[in-house]
Amino acid sequence: MHVDLDYFYAQCEENRKPDIRGKPVVVCVYSGRTEESGVVSTSNYLARKYGVKAGIPIARAKKLLESANSVFLPMDRPYYEQVSDSIMEILRGQGDAFEKVGIDEAYIEISTRANNKFEQTEDIAAEVKRQILADEQITCSIGIAPNKLVAKIASDERKPDGLTVVRPEDVNSFLTQLPASRMPGVGKKVEDKLDQMHVRTIAELSTLSPTSLVENFGKSLGGYLFRAARGEDDEPVKEREQPTQLSRIATLKRDSSDLPEILPLLSKLANAVTAKLNEKGMTCRSVAIIAILNDLSIHTKSKTLEQPTADEKTVMKATHDLMKEFLDSIPVAMVRRTGVKLSTLSKPTGQTDIANFLKV
Repeated sequence: MHVDLDYFYAQCEENRKPDIRGKPVVVCVYSGRTEESGVVSTSNYLARKYGVKAGIPIARAKKLLESANSVFLPMDRPYYEQVSDSIMEILRGQGDAFEKVGIDEAYIEISTRANNKFEQTEDIAAEVKRQILADEQITCSIGIAPNKLVAKIASDERKPDGLTVVRPEDVNSFLTQLPASRMPGVGKKVEDKLDQMHVRTIAELSTLSPTSLVENFGKSLGGYLFRAARGEDDEPVKEREQPTQLSRIATLKRDSSDLPEILPLLSKLANAVTAKLNEKGMTCRSVAIIAILNDLSIHTKSKTLEQPTADEKTVMKATHDLMKEFLDSIPVAMVRRTGVKLSTLSKPTGQTDIANFLKV
């Protein structure tokens, strides 16, 4: 089972602001430079009917919606994560295995619960939908299939609030009718290349030899496309491993080489990423700052700590020191965006940090 929360960020906003329901809702990542600078993160289906989609500039989205009574809101990720965490706890208990793959999607292995019978899967999906809607007022679309690949494609078939069950004997007929772009991993570049090869549907893709696909896309992607076009996927549903790094990045209100002007945003990012570290019950051994300059060049500077930590003051001091060192090394640098990255993460097995000890 693949569960995909419908237009998740926008639906969260509709729930806490009921008066915006029935209007085109656009959730944006504002850069802070001007009222309209930034990009669209997601939108509800009313906004999508006007051509609004993720990744387009906010100014473009406003132009598309100028004739509509639309609502534009800043992204509030901590709130969305809170809602997501509650939903994921519901999903975690629905089957034999659970795998979260994003803030708004997860896989569940339901073979045992369904007694290996597809006839029982619709009732299971209906119960999952009921619980999520009752507890969090969020609708979702569900795909059920013999494997993760087909289940993910199926969940996108009848959005929003959809349910699509693909039985083993129907996998081929289900896939062949679809455009190749519906396959996970087929982005714009792959789609354009397939188009040059006169391949537009999964049915057409399935006629290509593995040799041809490997020659055009490389061994890894070519092999995946060959198997995926046939609905083949043997990857099990399993809990993801702990992250190897955590990071946050944001845009300054204006390009700057002035340390006092950069530090407030850097401090905010350091606090946010350290809070996430603590939420996961982990520590870090390496702290890095990211600086994207006005020429869009990307620079990083890192520091290995004497001992693992999850203390926000320790992380913040390290980021401040690193940014000062960076600006001193390139005095003419004009920073456009800045970020904080924590790596060499681990789960503490005992007392690891004097700062944490003093908090007790």
